[in-house]
Amino acid sequence: MHLLPLLLCAALQGSTESKPPNILLLLSDDQRPDAVSAWGNNFIATPSIDALAEAGLSLRNAHCMGSPHGAICQPSRAMLHTGRAYHQLNIGNLAGRELLGEILGASGFTTFGTGKWHNSKEAFKRSFQEGKAIFFGGMCDHNEVSLIDLADDKYNNKRTGKGHSSDLFANAAVDFLKSTDGSQPFFCSVAFTAPHDPRTPPNSYSQHYYENRPPLPANFLPQHPFDCGWMQVRDENLAGWPRTREVISDQLCEYYGLITHMDEAIGRILTALEETGQGQNTLVIFAADHGLAMGSHGLLGKQSLYQHSMGLPLILRGPNIPADQSSNALVYLLDVFPTILEAANLPLADDLQAHSLWPLVDGSQQSLRETLFTSLGRHQRAIRDDRWKLIRYPEIDHLQLFDLQADPDERENLAARPEHAGTISRLRRSLGQWQEYVGDDVPWTAKKVHDKEIDLTGASRKPDRWQPEWVRKKYFGE
Repeated sequence: MHLLPLLLCAALQGSTESKPPNILLLLSDDQRPDAVSAWGNNFIATPSIDALAEAGLSLRNAHCMGSPHGAICQPSRAMLHTGRAYHQLNIGNLAGRELLGEILGASGFTTFGTGKWHNSKEAFKRSFQEGKAIFFGGMCDHNEVSLIDLADDKYNNKRTGKGHSSDLFANAAVDFLKSTDGSQPFFCSVAFTAPHDPRTPPNSYSQHYYENRPPLPANFLPQHPFDCGWMQVRDENLAGWPRTREVISDQLCEYYGLITHMDEAIGRILTALEETGQGQNTLVIFAADHGLAMGSHGLLGKQSLYQHSMGLPLILRGPNIPADQSSNALVYLLDVFPTILEAANLPLADDLQAHSLWPLVDGSQQSLRETLFTSLGRHQRAIRDDRWKLIRYPEIDHLQLFDLQADPDERENLAARPEHAGTISRLRRSLGQWQEYVGDDVPWTAKKVHDKEIDLTGASRKPDRWQPEWVRKKYFGE
């Protein structure tokens, strides 16, 4: 069902319903679900995100569904803006799909975007009437980010940003909020590039954590115990093999510094929202596109189906949302799509894979789905329920089973224990049902299976072009 013709007619005729809330979407990049102080991490400073959690609903089991390739940021954002599984999208141009901002704009919202847009310029133009400090791409040097603006359906003012990316995106959002007059609702999307590497916060932020070092993840390993299919992607080359505690500790300090600095930028946006008198009638959604390993399981990147990489923070605050509440329901980031449309009193297409989060907000439901499916390329498939998680590696004929209640850090693989055969069989059936539902054709075992053993000790590494000189010297010896 296509919504835009109906919405355009409704907008022209006016609405008898009360004005819908404004929508402020704040999206971080590569933020682990445990990198929020309000969620139990006493070693990181995130007061602005904490304030959202204290005034709203925390979705503690939110996930990215996955990706067909290693650049997970791109399909994650595509799913967020369409409400559909990546298996059913033309990732990049998103052709043939109505986008979140496109639908809101057709219904009378002023739509504005700033920050990272990892899909096409045409898709951005369909989504937003205006944009400032837009970054098109997957990653950048935070201090030399390529920016462009959108106005009157044309891109202009191409430039290199002066300052840190988090500050530049927050500045654009604050300027937009100050420009609104309240005559019509707005949709403001702020997509940060932090804490994606290069891990280069302003010096004082990393220095704070160097002097107050957070502990390494509980599931830190020097090397991942087998070839998961993504062992030598760009993300994994940011530290040598085997990982050392000293290097991972430094990178974690820099990562936390990026998050704390971004949190301050978020605080400026929320202050502007209050100062313009719009805080009470704005649905604020904070989320990340996915998580990051940062030493967990011997990995650095997000190209795995462990909780640290597919999990993400997700918080809702706004009208009719009870304060200081949390839910452990299994949800996806793409569930934000119908949640926003329902908040705007707009109809939903009948072919979404996403579910609105509002039943969790009002307490009418305690869960939205019994199981949750994640997938990466053709290398990994996973299925989980409230307790158990099964990860399958078709190309190495390997299986993992974790009891997430007893082992939330996924350290003990129970797949070989005969007493869990029934659980594995049940989850395998559910995995197959999910694959059929989303249109995923990856088999249980690949036609060509290779050895799972891998040792990358001393493997050669080269920095990508976005890493600044001090990172090259410190972590690559250049």
